[in-house]
Order: sequence, then structure tokens, then C-alpha cells
Amino acid sequence: MSNESLFAGIDIGSTAVRIAVGQKMPASERGQIHIIGAAETTSEGINRGVINSIEDAVSSVSACIEKVERVTGMPVGSVWVSISGSHVNMIESKGVVAISRPDGEIRDEDVERAVDAAQTVATPVNYEIIHVIPRTFAVDGQKDIKDPLGMTGIRLEVDTQIIQGLTSHIKNLTKCVYRTGVNIERLVLGVLATAEVVISPRQKELGVAVVNLGGASTSLAVFEHGDILHVTSLPLGSDHITADIAIGLRTSIDVAERVKLQYASALPKSFGKNDKIDLKELGVQDSEEVSLKYISQIVEARCEELLEKVDRELKAIGRSGLLPAGIILTGGGAKLPGMVELAKEKLRLPVALGYPVGLTSITDRVNDLSFATALGLVQWGANETPTDSRRNRIWKRYKPMEKMAKGIRKLFGAVTH
Repeated sequence: MSNESLFAGIDIGSTAVRIAVGQKMPASERGQIHIIGAAETTSEGINRGVINSIEDAVSSVSACIEKVERVTGMPVGSVWVSISGSHVNMIESKGVVAISRPDGEIRDEDVERAVDAAQTVATPVNYEIIHVIPRTFAVDGQKDIKDPLGMTGIRLEVDTQIIQGLTSHIKNLTKCVYRTGVNIERLVLGVLATAEVVISPRQKELGVAVVNLGGASTSLAVFEHGDILHVTSLPLGSDHITADIAIGLRTSIDVAERVKLQYASALPKSFGKNDKIDLKELGVQDSEEVSLKYISQIVEARCEELLEKVDRELKAIGRSGLLPAGIILTGGGAKLPGMVELAKEKLRLPVALGYPVGLTSITDRVNDLSFATALGLVQWGANETPTDSRRNRIWKRYKPMEKMAKGIRKLFGAVTH
């Protein structure tokens, strides 16, 4: 097996760097992915998806890559990299072109010209385009066309959604990865990559929201009629729960993290008055008993705040309580006991945990909610090959940052493959 047949995805988060490596199963008609390795390291120099120390971030990413290379026994040559943070935003734009062929048949090049025309929207000088996503096409006034290829007409229009991020943050992220000696195939918005493996096309059609509960922030993506309706990043995550526990118990962050992972719940009613733990067992010097109900009340308050912010975003787009396929929770924060029940109550929608589907693996990481984004990046990479659906290739293959990426590769002398 050559490393060209492998797909690797790196999720560079505020609390951890995670990487997954997979390959397509040759006998699978749908290109099912088999995960052959995954690794995780603590991240340094990264806060809320933004790099604040290049050297520390490079060390974290490099350590994670080396770890997975030992697991797979093969070098990682190129990767799909997640990007996230509050600096990422989405705008709508329209492109219009004339059909180039005399017979009026719409070809790939016409679709690409229309998508290119949509990018002429006035983008701020300090922003770079990450994704250009066609939603619907119109041919000679006939609207709501999903795939115009092969149709006949004179005028082709496309309604797109453009996802963009701050140039400085994008450049710092790409520098960080290139300095480890691997090549970047593409930057992908993290929550979109997550959606690749945790929701189905049917759910996207009906209306669904993916909520990725990270350490320092929470990403939200809403889908309807098969298209992306809304994306955003909320400045709250599981680290804030840890901080609240530390303040409430007057203890250290390390002890608070152990309390959260081993005993915390978002449902105080699941504990009685006599349910207590001794913090001495978790690293405190002196014996100190605390109520599990009190801890859960602290956790519940922060989780309610987070879910209220999610509902506020849904209200802004008119979808509060109106998504038939409900909410899919994923990410490390979704592991918190009681989170699903609390989300059902606060959001008034069906809620489920977003375990990756359609993947096989030799590692149990494939069932780890924390690895959903890294696994989604692997799936994304595999979907950019010719076996992907034609409509998805229209926008997945488009690389608006290719010129900038080549410049950074040349500057840092990164290995190309």
C-alpha cells in the first residue's frame, strides 16, 4: 500500500490535536473508508482555533503526526486540515454567465465560470475564501436546479454561499502544518468535516443542526434541503465547565477537570443529597467532601447558557424548534452525561449523539466523539476523488486558496508529493 492511497485529516483544536488516517476499501462501491490509525496529543499555542504561538503549535502538530506514523508504519505525506474559530463567517453571493457552447449545452467549464463569477463579491481585504458552495442554479430563469450539467440554455446563474476567514489566521495555520514537513491538500471548515460522518443525506434534506462541543468553543452548522443554511462559532466550550467547577469548589483546574470527567453530569436530579465525593481521591492534599448534586448544578448552569446561545442562533434563522431531524451533538463536550436530555428540554427538538457512521476501523477511536472532525476530514479527502457525486465535486474540488498555499510551500520549503 502506497501513501498516495491514504487520506489523513488533522483537527487542530484548542485542547488537543487529533489526526486520523484511512484508506478506501477497494471492494466497496460507495468508497467506504477504513481507518487504519488515529492519534491525539495535547495542543499548545492554540486558543479558540487561533494560533498564538507558532513554535508551540508546530511542536504539538508534529508530535501528533509522528505518533500516528508509528501506529500506521507509513509516513504522512499530505493532509486535510480543519479550520474553525469566530473569525470564520459566511456570506451569500450570485454568479451569472453566458453558456459558451453554440448548442447551448452546459458543461463543467460553464459551471466553474459561474462559481468563479460569484466570488467577485466584495470580500474584505483581510479575508480569504475557504469554501465556495453552490446552493442552487438557474438556467434561463428556471430556478432551483441542483445540477445543471448537460442541460441546455443561454444564461446560467448560481446562488452560492462563501465561507471566508481572516487571512492572518489562515496563513498562521498553514505555516504551522507546512513546517512539520507535510503538504496541505485543503483547509476545511471543521464543522462541515464533522457533518460528513455524523449526519446522513436524508437528515440534511429534512433539516438538521450539527453542534460540535469543543474545548474552548462550540461550532454550529445548520442544514436544510441538502444545503448549508447557517454556520457559526460560539465562544463557549467544555473548558468553561471545568473553570466553573474549579471556581465553585475552590480547587485547581487539574482537579476540576478530573471531577468533570469522572463525576459531573448536566442533570442535578440524577443525584441525591447524600451523593458525595472526596476531593482527596482526585489529588487534593486534605480530605474534602463535596456534593455531586452541587457539582451538577454548576455544570447544568453553564450547559444551559451554551444551549441558549445555540437556540438564539436557530431563532435568528427562523429554525428554533423547527428542525425535523433535530440536533446532533458531537465533540468531546458531548460526552458529558445528561447533555442529550438537557438539550432536548432546552431546544425542544430531537437530540442524539453524533457518532461517525459508514466507517470501519481497527481502532476504537472511530467511536470517540472527540475524533468526529478528524474522521470527517478523512471522509472529505476520500470524497474529493472521482467516485464522489458530481454535484459535490462541483464545489469540493474547488481550491480557492491554492495560490496562497503554493506561496507558503515555497517559502517554507515544505515537502511536496
